[in-house]
Amino acid sequence: MADLAISPPSPSVPPASAGRSTEHWRGLWVAPPLVVLAAIFFYPFGLIVMQALGGDTHTLTLANFAEVLHSRQFLSGLYHTIAIAVSASAGCLVLGFVFSLVIAFVPFPGARLVGRLIDTFIALPTFLVALAFTFVYGSAGLLNQSLMTLFHLNLPPIDFLYTQWGVVLSEVTVYTPFIMRPLLACFSQIDNAQIEVASNLGARPLRIIRQIILPAALPALLAGGSLCLLLTVNEFGIVLFIGAKDVITLPLLIYGKAIQEFDYTTACVIAVINIALSLGLYACYRTVVSLFGGRRAALG
Repeated sequence: MADLAISPPSPSVPPASAGRSTEHWRGLWVAPPLVVLAAIFFYPFGLIVMQALGGDTHTLTLANFAEVLHSRQFLSGLYHTIAIAVSASAGCLVLGFVFSLVIAFVPFPGARLVGRLIDTFIALPTFLVALAFTFVYGSAGLLNQSLMTLFHLNLPPIDFLYTQWGVVLSEVTVYTPFIMRPLLACFSQIDNAQIEVASNLGARPLRIIRQIILPAALPALLAGGSLCLLLTVNEFGIVLFIGAKDVITLPLLIYGKAIQEFDYTTACVIAVINIALSLGLYACYRTVVSLFGGRRAALG
């Protein structure tokens, strides 16, 4: 009698139609975010671009851009925007690096508390710093009133707050924590044994900073500096609140054209240029993050 070979039951294979159905339903989950994004971003942005290109005549042309790009007011606003952003970012890099070095490598009571306060400071509105500077350094501020009373002066001796440097100082105060946060995270990963060995071999503090700490901190510095440059280019509240004389940035120029002069076409043209500048800086920021530090350098 021939032996009967009993084959094991074959595993059930789901039909191909079920897999296609699952992928179809997964694809539908992308639709709601796209609809929301289109409603709150792409549609308003499209209206701005159409107004910039068409104006009141609804005829697409680049004449509005040519007129704005050659205007003295726009060139002045662009210059002040770039000058303030570069100066403030440089100040943030220097102060952020020095303060982070002190907090990370100079032991003192309350160092951890200071690090926690930095995270809290990031959440504060930017105009609060401008308001605080007005109370301290303004024409009727605490410092000027004290000096005028002490030396019997008729005019406030300190008036830098209402200049371009007052805006730069305010932005440095606001955005320095954006440099310190990734730097402190980076410094926490440096092996203290390297610093101790270098110190035992006779290396001075400046040499340790130059050869050990600075190379490790370079990704965080580049990422934080790029982020500060992006934020300071688009800063509006500080410039508006301080009201610096003859200091007009692109965001403030857009506000003035749209709200005060009702020149929506010019405001939209400047807004498109400002958006293009911001997207370019953001692309540089993402490139720096991907090349030098990944998400850890960007987020701390």
